Amino acid sequence: MIQVYMLKDVENVGMAGQIVKVSEGYAANFLVPRKLGVRIDATNKDFYAGKQVKEKIAQEVLSSKAAMLAERIKDLHLTVKQKIHDDGKLYGSLSADVIVDLLKEKEISITKKQVEFVKSVKSVGEHKVTIKLSSKLKPELTLKVVGTAKAA
Repeated sequence: MIQVYMLKDVENVGMAGQIVKVSEGYAANFLVPRKLGVRIDATNKDFYAGKQVKEKIAQEVLSSKAAMLAERIKDLHLTVKQKIHDDGKLYGSLSADVIVDLLKEKEISITKKQVEFVKSVKSVGEHKVTIKLSSKLKPELTLKVVGTAKAA
């Protein structure tokens, strides 16, 4: 087993900024060649230990900001107007871009990759939409889709 400083998050191994113990083969054949981690030896141990402490402090600040943002998001009820068929179905499904734009109006900045639909929104009514802020913080907001008359 050797120690590796993680440069990026790797599922079931470690998060970026952590020092983890992995097998030598896994580090040599997977983590280091793909620039996911850096092998720690006697010459760079102190450098990466100090970097880990700084990373931990930055992570705590970031997580507290994300927690405050999650509190704002989970209480949100957004409304969007879309053109509908006679049977109450939308002409297409709602995209993540619509959610990003609605949140931008509320001064919440996210990317469309962070928007997760339970199922695609294709009808009027209320729908739950999850916003993935981190692997642990996933607040849900309520999206109300209101139909407008179709164009003649």
